[in-house]
Amino acid sequence: MIYQILVPIAGTLLCYMVLYVVQFVYRDLTSPLRHVVGPKNPSLIVGNFRQMAADPHLTEKWRQEFGANFRFRSLFSISELHTSDIKAINHIVNNSSIYRKAAFSLESANRLMGRGVLGVELDEHKHHNPAFGVPQIRMMTEIFVEKAVQLRDIWAGQVLSWLRRMTLDVIGQAGFDYQFEALDVKGEPNELDQVFTQLFHSPQATRNQGFRVAQSMPLPGMKLLASARGKMLSIGGRIVSTSKANLDASEADKALGNRRDLLSVLLRANLSPDIPESQRLTDAEVIAQIPTFFVAGHETTSSATAWALHALSLNKAAQSKLREELLNMSTDNPTMDELNSLPYLEMVVREMMRVHAPVVFIQRMAMQDDVLPLSKPYIDKAGKSHASLPIPKGQVIHIPILAVNTDPEIWGPDAGEFKPERWEKVPDAATEIPGAWANLLSFFAGPHNCIGFRFSLVEMKALLFTLIRAFEFDPAVTKGGIGPSPSLLQRPRVIAEKGKGSQLPLIVKPYDAQGF
Repeated sequence: MIYQILVPIAGTLLCYMVLYVVQFVYRDLTSPLRHVVGPKNPSLIVGNFRQMAADPHLTEKWRQEFGANFRFRSLFSISELHTSDIKAINHIVNNSSIYRKAAFSLESANRLMGRGVLGVELDEHKHHNPAFGVPQIRMMTEIFVEKAVQLRDIWAGQVLSWLRRMTLDVIGQAGFDYQFEALDVKGEPNELDQVFTQLFHSPQATRNQGFRVAQSMPLPGMKLLASARGKMLSIGGRIVSTSKANLDASEADKALGNRRDLLSVLLRANLSPDIPESQRLTDAEVIAQIPTFFVAGHETTSSATAWALHALSLNKAAQSKLREELLNMSTDNPTMDELNSLPYLEMVVREMMRVHAPVVFIQRMAMQDDVLPLSKPYIDKAGKSHASLPIPKGQVIHIPILAVNTDPEIWGPDAGEFKPERWEKVPDAATEIPGAWANLLSFFAGPHNCIGFRFSLVEMKALLFTLIRAFEFDPAVTKGGIGPSPSLLQRPRVIAEKGKGSQLPLIVKPYDAQGF
């Protein structure tokens, strides 16, 4: 009986595999990009993914070997065109109706966070978040500073984990007027922080993120993803229910007018009688914003600040110069405008976001056939020169944010070094980079740039303002001992201790102005 059941199932699976292989071979042989050079495909199942997961600098090596444009294979040998050509990237950014997130990327975001701003495109994307304007961030700066001071007062040596706790408290209070109390050293371990640690910072984090393209298969990490999403949506539902409990549309503006958190701004806009019904978010869509805020507003900012402290620990001259500027400000609780008025702090943050961009790359899929213009001719396998690349419908484009940010042809031969002073005169070539902020791709560009970039920048400045004034930072491992984790989100890790996941040991001591 079991044999009679298993044989048809095995036969069906075999037919699907054969069909996939035939389609893959045909698509590869007929693709207009078949002459584009690139590394060999070592596996039909995992493509170049395993190599890339083992070496975060591999795409950089491939660029040196193949140039700005080459093809590689992701999981299941899906073809990805890697391009760091600025003209090509500008074309992609300016044609967002053609180049969108791939279906599997949208599905991945929706499975982890619900149908939030990271999981929608085009017109649906436009009306998701009215909460990240300059006036809203100005109101929240007090929360950033308040939590940075709390972190300063309890900090020990566990730099990255405490930064994550602080940014979790910030996104809870500034995002939803919700107290996670992750910085409460006497309280119980925060459940959400524990999930994020497993999801993003454990030794299995890279593997878990890699398997998200196969959403329907029972692969490693799927149970953890489901658990994380369930916890975030559960908390989100409770937060939205509490916020709306005593509100109705006619009183929404009055009741929420003095609230400074993102959710209140979102609800006020959503419940306003001036907003057409077609442009309002459903309760499910409002709830879906909360996991998005958790991941985007918590993980990336904590990692970025950790990289800033690492860079400053290695560049003591920059750290001292920054501290001098910060100590010249008479207040311990600066406003957003006061933080943004500090020129060297701005240069430090820009340089950190250039050299250590938290998001390493972004993907877009062509929704129709197109032609990608190039700033420099491409030489194919046959030695022929091309001024553009034909892009077939369905082609995935891999845009290497970090590579563009550290391209020596744009930023000079010292492009890989952390030097805040380079922002005293921005290279002319950098002005061609499309970007939401500071001639960098760190927050991407166009209609789908990072909508919360102002929130992240002011929070980071508040953290650095408070911590650099209070502490001195020195490296706890030898130079070169800290490197990036090989994943979409760049996190620091001890290279000699890869099995421990993300971590950043630093020597932290109170700053003594008298030198005693």
